[in-house]
Amino acid sequence: MRCGKRIRKRREDGFTLTEIMVVVFIIGLLSTVVLINVGGAMGQGRVTKAKADIANLSNGLEQYSMDLFDYPSSAQGLEALVEAPRNIPAGTFYRPGGYITKLPSDPWGRPYVYKRPAERASGSYDLYSLGADGEPGGEELDADIGNW
Repeated sequence: MRCGKRIRKRREDGFTLTEIMVVVFIIGLLSTVVLINVGGAMGQGRVTKAKADIANLSNGLEQYSMDLFDYPSSAQGLEALVEAPRNIPAGTFYRPGGYITKLPSDPWGRPYVYKRPAERASGSYDLYSLGADGEPGGEELDADIGNW
């Protein structure tokens, strides 16, 4: 009788290969679902950051315009918000320390595009990111994000 109990005990210890493979498959399936959902959220988060950066840069451009009575030229670019341009008109005031502390890159690591006069926006300038693909145009996450 003792011999029968020992055999049963050995068979009940541990997991079978089938049980381990089922668990590994379930973990892999759950990981895939999580990665798909997180990947989409990261892309949308980058779009949201680009929109917030454009709003902040537009605010700086408006303040610059109120003090200097014009927007920076395309040649001066967005750098005019950080450092005073060389040819500031007499009788105007450039804010000490600039209008923004640091010029941000878009969420994909590229500089924002600033064009004056505007080609796409209804205002005086175009300010945009080329999106995830870095090319003009595009759809969804690859679409341009701008002040228009």
